[in-house]
Amino acid sequence: MRVVVQRARQAQVTIDGQVKGAIDHGLVLLVGFEDGDGQAELDYLTHKILNLRIFSDDAGKLNLNVQQVGGAILSISQFTLYADTRHGNRPSFTDAGDPDTASKLYDTFNQQLAAGGVQVATGEFGADMQVSLTNDGPVTICYDTDQR
Repeated sequence: MRVVVQRARQAQVTIDGQVKGAIDHGLVLLVGFEDGDGQAELDYLTHKILNLRIFSDDAGKLNLNVQQVGGAILSISQFTLYADTRHGNRPSFTDAGDPDTASKLYDTFNQQLAAGGVQVATGEFGADMQVSLTNDGPVTICYDTDQR
């Protein structure tokens, strides 16, 4: 499982010209799965993301997590995080997880994040989405459960 986390001042995802999900401030997650991902990966990254201290405290140190600043999460499924670019100029996506399984994992992941006390907005799994955000900092963190 791979997740790119971006601290954002605001973000939204649009599908067919309609806003599907939006947040005022918090985290934007780009989420990808590979075959073999399961509950252990979901639990690990739910904990890491909810406790990720990338928001400034009163002293200007990155010491606060998304819950402590009253932030929200915009979670976007993105199979292209598993692009294989080693050969040629056209990426291969054969390392991305089976769509049916990945869709279920994505839904469970978002439910677990919400159960952690954070508002979670989402895109739509498998849809053509337009994501806009104001990256704050910028602060961007990448997680890959294969490297834990």
